[in-house]
Amino acid sequence: MRTVFTTGQVAKICKVAPRTVSKWFDSGRLRGYRIPGSQDRRIPREHLIRFLKEHGMPLGELEDEAMGKVLLVGTDTQIQSGLNELMSSEDYKIEMAQSGFEAGIQAESLHPDCVVIDFAMGRNEALMIAQNLRKNPEYSETVLIGLLSDEDNASGFDRTIFNETFRKPFDTALLAERIRTLVGRKKQLV
Repeated sequence: MRTVFTTGQVAKICKVAPRTVSKWFDSGRLRGYRIPGSQDRRIPREHLIRFLKEHGMPLGELEDEAMGKVLLVGTDTQIQSGLNELMSSEDYKIEMAQSGFEAGIQAESLHPDCVVIDFAMGRNEALMIAQNLRKNPEYSETVLIGLLSDEDNASGFDRTIFNETFRKPFDTALLAERIRTLVGRKKQLV
């Protein structure tokens, strides 16, 4: 993950001429710094992402780095709509899956930062999804959150598979804040 960009690299990302990037930099709209003893400019990743978001420009190749991606598996519509409402669509992309099979396909295409698995879909299927994600090295850093109902007591399964568990009923705002914290820590989102 690149942390600093040249004006040429920024121009490529923004699909503009390097001179345009230099003008943004010189006018103070795009923050960065000059290399000492040279005229070369450098733009830190977080300043570039902030600039792109402020000006409504597409994030392009930075989207994977800049957006937190959340996969909701087996969650009810109330939780889905609550999270969509509480989590900014500029900072988070939220996808849904209703089965283990669908979750596998979505995980492969989305590469989520966080997977929320609702045990209401069935304890065995929920645990199988979590275990399969943990076994795959591609998802070793993925945050897993389990939503437990009253019937799902903590005994009988390894809770360490999950980064966090919530027992229903719970406040969706608390879940949204926890996702923001865990994913933000992982991605260092701006």
